[in-house]
Amino acid sequence: MSDVTHILSAIERGDPHAAGRLLPLVYDELRRLATEKMAQEKPGQTLQATALVHEAYMRLVAGDEAAKWNSRAHFFGAAAEAMRRILVDQARRKLAVKRGGQSRRVPLDDADLGYHSPADELLDIDEALTRLAAENPEAARLIQLRYFAGLSIQDAAEVVGVSRSTAYEHWSYARARLKTLLDRE
Repeated sequence: MSDVTHILSAIERGDPHAAGRLLPLVYDELRRLATEKMAQEKPGQTLQATALVHEAYMRLVAGDEAAKWNSRAHFFGAAAEAMRRILVDQARRKLAVKRGGQSRRVPLDDADLGYHSPADELLDIDEALTRLAAENPEAARLIQLRYFAGLSIQDAAEVVGVSRSTAYEHWSYARARLKTLLDRE
């Protein structure tokens, strides 16, 4: 993984060929994370894991953000944020009135159960995560890295820049606080 850090440093220095060398090194890891995330979604999704990886990568290397990476951890943190934004944007599009997102097919047996679509849930999670970030940015970042990027607690701790034990404390707090925020909604 030190190759990734070296390439990121080259990107920061302005090497025009560095971004092309980065994708082969990180693609498999990003694809695995996207596959894990998409496996949690309901069947019938129009967004596939490969498309999620490609869209996230394009967002990462196409803008000014690429010049600001300073480590492998920072890159994967940016990738997690990009995947989160893409999934939230997809959920919003699904719920858009012009696409019929407000209309739901509900089986008659489920009519009075208060049906929630995965898009609704993702938007609720995003809103609760934004509130948590205002209260405790490190805890929110851990949730984001674990939920949206599928990182282990150890890898997420490295990205956030805290010890493993501190990461576990933040993780416990963040899960409980996020549940409280989601229950209020």
